[in-house]
Amino acid sequence: MRTRSRSTGDIIIALFCLLVVMLCVFPVLNILARSLSDPMAIVNRQVSYLPVNPTLDSYRYVFLDPSFTRSMVWTAVLTIICTLVSLAITVLCAFPLTYDNLKGKGIINTLIIFTMYFNAGTIPNYILMKDLGLLNNPLVLILPGCLSVFNMIILRSFFYGVPDSLKESAELDGANPFTILVRIYLPLSAPVLATLALFYAVGRWNGFSDALLYMTSAPQYHPIQLKLYNIINNLSSIEVAAQEGIAGGVPAATEGMKAAAVMFATVPILVVYPWLQRYFIAGVSIGAVKG
Repeated sequence: MRTRSRSTGDIIIALFCLLVVMLCVFPVLNILARSLSDPMAIVNRQVSYLPVNPTLDSYRYVFLDPSFTRSMVWTAVLTIICTLVSLAITVLCAFPLTYDNLKGKGIINTLIIFTMYFNAGTIPNYILMKDLGLLNNPLVLILPGCLSVFNMIILRSFFYGVPDSLKESAELDGANPFTILVRIYLPLSAPVLATLALFYAVGRWNGFSDALLYMTSAPQYHPIQLKLYNIINNLSSIEVAAQEGIAGGVPAATEGMKAAAVMFATVPILVVYPWLQRYFIAGVSIGAVKG
C-alpha cells in the first residue's frame, strides 16, 4: 500500500510539473508564432501556436536596427560584469559571518536582515544616486544591486553546512581565512554559486526600471529590456496613429515586430539554463550521501 501510495504521489507531482511547464511554454510558443506569421494573419487572428504564412520580415526589422543590436551587446557585457561583481560581494559578505568569533556578528546580521524588510523608496534612492554623481553613469546599473540579501543568506547557509573539521585542519596547517575560502569553500560551493549566478544574471538581464529612472540622458547605455520597452511603446504609438487613419497598413506589422523584439530579447537568457543544468542537479544531490 505504501508503494502504491508513493507511486500515485509521484504521478501527481509529475503531472503538476508538466502543467507548470506547459503554462510556461505556451506563451513563448504564441509569441514565436506571432513573430514568424504573416502580418495579415495576425490581424485576422489566425495565429495560435503555429505560424501562418511564415515570414522573417519582423526579425529583419529588428536585426537591421543598429541600436537594438548595440543594446543587446551592452546588456550581455553588463550582465557578465554584474554577475561576477555580485558573486564576489556575496561571497565576501557570507563567508565572514560563518565565524562564531566575529565581533559584532549579531549586529551585522540584524542590519543585513533589516534591509530585506525596509527600503528608503524610489525618490530617496534617486536623490542618493544624484548626490553620488551616478546619474547617467553605467555604474548606477552595477553598484546599487550588486548584493542580494536573500542570495547572501542562501550562500551563508551553505557555508554553514561545510564541516568545521575542514576549516580547523586548514587552520592547523597555517592557512589564513582567505586561503580557506579559496582552497576549500569555493570549490565545494560550485553548485550553489552557479545557482546564484543564474539568479543574478536573470535579474540583471530582465531589469529595466533602474535604467528607466537613472539613465534618462544616456540612451547608449540602455539595457535590452528598456530598449524593448521603448520599441513596444513606439510601435503602439504607430498603431494608434494608423488606426486613426494617419498611416494605413502599419497595424499589420506592429504585432509581429513586438513579438520578434520579445523573442530577440528572451532567447539569449534561455540558452543559459541548459548550460547550468548539471550544477542544479549537483545542488539537489548535495547531502544525499551520508557518512
